[in-house]
Amino acid sequence: MTRYTFGAVIVLALVGPAGLAQAPGARELKLVGDRFRPLSYDEMTTEQRTMIEHVLRGERASTGGPFNVLLRSPKMGDAAQQLGAEIRFHSSLSPRLREMAILIVARHWTAQYEWYAHKRLALDAGVQPSIIEAIAARKRPPHLDADQQAVYDFECELLETHEVADLRFRAAVSAIGERGVVDLIGLMGYYHLVSMVLNVDRYPLPQGAVAELP
Repeated sequence: MTRYTFGAVIVLALVGPAGLAQAPGARELKLVGDRFRPLSYDEMTTEQRTMIEHVLRGERASTGGPFNVLLRSPKMGDAAQQLGAEIRFHSSLSPRLREMAILIVARHWTAQYEWYAHKRLALDAGVQPSIIEAIAARKRPPHLDADQQAVYDFECELLETHEVADLRFRAAVSAIGERGVVDLIGLMGYYHLVSMVLNVDRYPLPQGAVAELP
């Protein structure tokens, strides 16, 4: 047996005939859905498998949320999950501002699962419970810090009027910078997509969880 052939046999013995150390069908994806049936790895197309592998290898490392739905359009879904990872893990916005901004979008859409998931993250990031309760009630939160106020006013005005006045724009740039303003707009756009996907799917809350938004 030649050295090359012997090496090839060793590689095949290690990774198996499919070129993978683990049979794909054995992976626990834990996909969840309602109107969109959760997919198994075995029934996915090559493009769907590529998308889900990118999700699992990324910083999120979780398939909860919109990904079962987005698998139906895997190229768009893969681009969307990459954008979401950039927004969530590499934004210039602090976690405290980012999570508050996500809750504002979730409340705008009454996206129950998005609210459930990010309320906990917001609390962990230091967003005061009184602020979260006010956003849930569609009221202006009390005692906002200066940067929170700039983000809240910018975001709410953009959601309500579809534009932002000079005063709000200048206040936001002063508080979070031009990159921060662009990152905030990108966050709003991405979580609009996520909220719409979850609402159309009627994505279920975990067992025992209760919808908090009226």
